[in-house]
Amino acid sequence: MLNEKLFQGLNAQLSELIASGPARDLEKNARALLSGFFSRLDLVTREEFDAQTKVLERTRAKAEALEVRLAELERSVAGSSAAAAPGPAGGSTLAGDAAAATFTGPTAGASGSS
Repeated sequence: MLNEKLFQGLNAQLSELIASGPARDLEKNARALLSGFFSRLDLVTREEFDAQTKVLERTRAKAEALEVRLAELERSVAGSSAAAAPGPAGGSTLAGDAAAATFTGPTAGASGSS
């Protein structure tokens, strides 16, 4: 009776060892093969992907807020330009004069050193 239990226990342990030994080696080799294959691809981890997704969401929100602000500024400038009366003889407005002064370059006679 003692011998029978001893042999059954030894048989069970050997069967488990045989079954798990090649399976572990096969799994280890498959993981190494797949790891080498994926390392050659330009892939990112899930954490990196999630972080970049959050950055993109914040950037989109800022861009949308800036678009709204720009539209409001354009409306206010257009409203103030339309409300201003044309100037004498030239028909220019104060806003138009300021814009022209802003975009004019250096004069031909001006030098960089004073």
